[in-house]
Amino acid sequence: MTQTVTATQVVNETTAIERFGGAVSVWNGDNVSTDTATSDIKATGTKFYVVDPAQPWQLEITTRPAGLVETVDTTRAITTNTTTNTLSIFSQ
Repeated sequence: MTQTVTATQVVNETTAIERFGGAVSVWNGDNVSTDTATSDIKATGTKFYVVDPAQPWQLEITTRPAGLVETVDTTRAITTNTTTNTLSIFSQ
């Protein structure tokens, strides 16, 4: 006698991630300077200047308030199918 059993399992998964960060105020530059190393980059009087005008220069200023920085929402369904075959032998 044989028996076949088939089963299907579905797992639904939902993930919600929120990343928070602190306030950021930085500047980074090549061939660029300011009057003081600790100057507040958001202050009205802050001035940046090119050190050597004959050379290329680059200035990057990044400011971000504290709070929510990134959200990641993921939903997926995982389906698993299994089949089991059983053989039974009876004797006397």
